[in-house]
Amino acid sequence: MIKQDYNLYIMENNETLNNAEESTLENNINTSDAETETSTENATEQPIDYEVKIAELNDRYLRLYSEFDNFRKRTIKEKSDIIRSAGEDVFKAIIPTIDDFERAIKANETVEDATPIKEGMVLIYNKLIASCTGKGLEAMHSIGNPFNSDVMEAITHIPSPSEDMKGKVVDDVEKGYKLGEKVIRFAKVIVGN
Repeated sequence: MIKQDYNLYIMENNETLNNAEESTLENNINTSDAETETSTENATEQPIDYEVKIAELNDRYLRLYSEFDNFRKRTIKEKSDIIRSAGEDVFKAIIPTIDDFERAIKANETVEDATPIKEGMVLIYNKLIASCTGKGLEAMHSIGNPFNSDVMEAITHIPSPSEDMKGKVVDDVEKGYKLGEKVIRFAKVIVGN
């Protein structure tokens, strides 16, 4: 008897479970139908959303483009300012030498002896060299060094005065100059053969 009651109880519970599953399934179907209807309604509304989205994206694009254009113009202006004022330090270093030359020219108008003129020229030359060296300019000394086509330009070849000067620089026609490690003027040299 207990076993029959138990079986009856299980069958009733199974029916309850089945009924619950069926109602859940019906609810799910009803919910998905409602969602389908909602998505259908949203489908009709989406073109309006796309138009708004397109307008927003277009606005963002125009703002980004104008910001980039302003950045480009600002960068060009800053570069031109830097280029214009790049030589300012060099000119500030050279101006006192120009002043010295002007004073020397005035003073030399009445001088009869050449010795003070020579001394003044040497002083001004040394001041100019010191100013340029302070800004990083360096003269390249090439006499007696082997010819190097990376920093020298051979003007001519002459017979070397001695055997050890073959392939080496015998004379400078124009000195070469470096600014830091960059050659800004190649040395024009005469090379011994």
